[in-house]
Amino acid sequence: MHRVESSVTQAWATRLVAATQRLLNQQDGPTVLVGHSYAGTVVSEAGVDPKVSSLVYVAARAPDAGEDFVALSATYPTMPVRAGTEEHDGYVTLKQDAFLKYFAGDVPRDKAMALFAVQQPIAKTLFGERTTAAAWHSKPSWYAVSSLDQTINPDLERFIAKRMGATTIELPSSHLSLVSHSKEIADLILEASGRQP
Repeated sequence: MHRVESSVTQAWATRLVAATQRLLNQQDGPTVLVGHSYAGTVVSEAGVDPKVSSLVYVAARAPDAGEDFVALSATYPTMPVRAGTEEHDGYVTLKQDAFLKYFAGDVPRDKAMALFAVQQPIAKTLFGERTTAAAWHSKPSWYAVSSLDQTINPDLERFIAKRMGATTIELPSSHLSLVSHSKEIADLILEASGRQP
């Protein structure tokens, strides 16, 4: 069973990185890759592409190459959002209460409800995958820590940012700082691109 899960996980990870690579192939100049939450894993893997000039992580995972990120996460207290997950046929979603309270806690309720309504299920096996590269070792990196995050432990985010030597900002935000603090995140991306906000 473990072997099957590993191959399924790798298939999902490979697809996400391949999709990012297809987009990078269409770029004609330096490109900033930005990842929120799990997408930080994709940014870390795909970011080794020569077209990628810098990386931006927003309350994101950023595993080292070959690292068991689930084990790393387990060294920090489990966040409340975990109790609000539900699984169906190998896919995970958040229940409405958990989404509104813990995932999007500082997003206006109408907006949070709209985001909840379009939530897409995530393959359960996705979170256990391991990368083969960690672009943040060789690319300039920026990180936005969400200090009120109830999804990824803020201390884990701080550890990740420090480990990669990222230029770091900290926002008093839920996991969805890209929604609740969109200007600050946009400014961080502009900074990473070499343009002044």
